[in-house]
Amino acid sequence: MNETIDQLLAGPPLGVSEKELVDWIARLEEIKCTAEAVQAEAAVRLDEAARARQAAAGVPARKLGEGVASQIALARRVSPAKGAKLLGLAKILVTEMPHTFALMKAGLFSQWQATILARETACLSLEDRRVIDYQLCSPGPDGEPPAVVTMGLRQLENAAKKLAITLDQESVVARAANAEKDRRISVRPAPDTMTWLGALLPVKDGVAVFAALDQAAKAAQAAGDERTRGQVMADTLVDRVTGRDGVDAKPRIEVKIVMTADALANDSDQPAVVEGYGPVPATWAREALTDAEVFIRRLFTDPAGQLVAMESRSRKAPDGLAEFIAIRDGGICRTNGCDAPIRNVDHARRHADGGTTSAQNLQGLCERCNQAKEALGWQARPGPDGSIITITPTGHTYVSPPPDTWRPDPPPLSQAEFVLRDVLLDYDVAA
Repeated sequence: MNETIDQLLAGPPLGVSEKELVDWIARLEEIKCTAEAVQAEAAVRLDEAARARQAAAGVPARKLGEGVASQIALARRVSPAKGAKLLGLAKILVTEMPHTFALMKAGLFSQWQATILARETACLSLEDRRVIDYQLCSPGPDGEPPAVVTMGLRQLENAAKKLAITLDQESVVARAANAEKDRRISVRPAPDTMTWLGALLPVKDGVAVFAALDQAAKAAQAAGDERTRGQVMADTLVDRVTGRDGVDAKPRIEVKIVMTADALANDSDQPAVVEGYGPVPATWAREALTDAEVFIRRLFTDPAGQLVAMESRSRKAPDGLAEFIAIRDGGICRTNGCDAPIRNVDHARRHADGGTTSAQNLQGLCERCNQAKEALGWQARPGPDGSIITITPTGHTYVSPPPDTWRPDPPPLSQAEFVLRDVLLDYDVAA
């Protein structure tokens, strides 16, 4: 195919053959790989330029490079954590793995394939990493592409692991032992008001947990339980972790649900918001509250979705205001593309620059984003519509839209409405 990149991106014309369509797809894949390589090269140069600018401005050596990963994340529309990983990968490819990088630039290796090689060689010395880079990714005697370009991801991972163990078994074993420190539990929303609960565990523990749940499922089905194997395993996990007795027992939990009084008491269709999950149908929320033994923190809004505004004269947001911001922002960092949970409530316009400690000027941020915006050259300010406007050191502007719960200030409440509001906001009840 001799089409230019612009012609390829315009899409195949009508009437082309199936063979031409496959060729079109393959060529676009090559362009994607090459583009990822060029992005990596640009990221490294951006990091070098930013460090030089910061050093000239007198920034301490330990803080050089702050904010660069966040700029990359904003430009690539990914989370700051992903931006940091992309920058780290770019540095490794450009400076330590020239053959892998060359395959990417030739359009034969994807960013994810390169990530696998970088990950599996992370515990090795620079010399050993370069040995694996050469053995797996260098061209053949006649310039033919290496075998790795045809490997599946698991094959590629295994090939790198085998070479790493051969070169430095001790480092691989030490890395495996150290990995146990990263064990953790995670939860993320799934469709249809479900959640994915994940656990990163040492292999012996993970296998043991699965085996115990599998054994419970087999025993239940042998006793005539009509639930599927997966249902029994899921229910057993919940029972053993929460301490509830049986599938029909009501879990005892504490839940924060943001919903209008009308949605709670009547058949309103306005969605509710469950902290840590997101929007749910009002009908589901009403049924969930009657189906569980819960301590409910009912945070009501007006029919337009307006949470009660709050303001403080102090620099640090009081606990109540911080909780208000976290709930208003849905528990998720306000930075574009960042899905990390809120860890800090901070000013958009800095307090030192006259920014107020108010709901309009505060935003929920993760640790990484909160640190990035303090780097040299970053600016932010609240927009009149509840958005947050962020300007990076390069002058690029990014607008974080207002959360769904934000609305312009409502008309003043009557005295009766003030009383009702205060009663509702303070209403903690065991349902």
